[in-house]
Amino acid sequence: MLPTKRLSLLGQSLWLDDITRDLLDSGTLATYIAQWSVTGLTSNPTIFDHAITHSASYDREIARLLAKGVSGEALFFELALEDLSRAADLFLPIHQRTGTVDGWVSLEVSPLLAHDTEGTVASAKALYGRAGKPNLFIKIPGTPEGLPAIEQAIFDGVPVNVTLLFSAQQYIAAAHAYMNGLERRVEAGLTPDVRSVASLFISRWDRAVAETVPAELLNRLGIAVGKHAYAAYRDLVDSDRWQRLANRGARAQRLLFASTGTKDPKASDVLYVDALAGPNTVNTMPQATLKATADHSAAANVLPRDGGDAGTTLALFEKAGVNITALAEKLQGEGADAFVQSWRDLLQAIAAKSKALS
Repeated sequence: MLPTKRLSLLGQSLWLDDITRDLLDSGTLATYIAQWSVTGLTSNPTIFDHAITHSASYDREIARLLAKGVSGEALFFELALEDLSRAADLFLPIHQRTGTVDGWVSLEVSPLLAHDTEGTVASAKALYGRAGKPNLFIKIPGTPEGLPAIEQAIFDGVPVNVTLLFSAQQYIAAAHAYMNGLERRVEAGLTPDVRSVASLFISRWDRAVAETVPAELLNRLGIAVGKHAYAAYRDLVDSDRWQRLANRGARAQRLLFASTGTKDPKASDVLYVDALAGPNTVNTMPQATLKATADHSAAANVLPRDGGDAGTTLALFEKAGVNITALAEKLQGEGADAFVQSWRDLLQAIAAKSKALS
């Protein structure tokens, strides 16, 4: 049995953190779905920047849109919606077979709206409406400024992938925003069956402390944070508040492990895959990690319900001088800034390509 299938049987969904037109046109994504148990897909500005810059597959479409007077950000969303709509169609049978739990694709709102709650909500609603796909998540950052937008988008019936979460505390804040939106829907006589995932970033933790902690702690922080958040996730799903929502028809906001490609070349390339297999969770991974997982992942056990040794390990890092709470805030802020820069790079790439094609 392929390791990817084994992970699926353990209850974890494997998603691909990549999207390109070549991936669609070549049938590679369809192969991953059919053979490697891939059941969803995520995207971000960096992925699209790389795809558009390093491929001629978009040139004809860009030229057509330019001739219609479409440019810049509007042109990007046309390209992205076409790719993600095609991917959504590939995943639609999974979406239907799993009762809409799985089979999702994700598109991000402009990071330039990070401090604009109303603008974020308006963009989320517009993009979801334009796509017309039931299995499209709109990605909204789980920053303090993003939490009100998450609540409002959920109330408005827009499925949300909460991104840029780095700790159990940040996850809990995002989960409460999700539940706030659902509870408002119940009060308004609307169905609370609006789906969401909460994306916890893993590998950036280990990269952040690699130069400052003892050798015996290398590549252990991201996994400990993931286990800690998993315990918080299970506690929340067991809570009276969530059970009341579930009784009205709500479905859990699944915890999603993101940034699970190993950054340290000396570490296992399936380090975070093997350590973070939990039922009713998602692991979204780049192609290289997916291929390594299919080839030699040894994941055979599920995460401990209570997070296992997460607390003990986090205490070791605190003793070594790592302020976990402060670092989580720093990583989230840096992540938001990086998303803005990636967005600007993407728009510059589109501008350069547009100029060349004109």
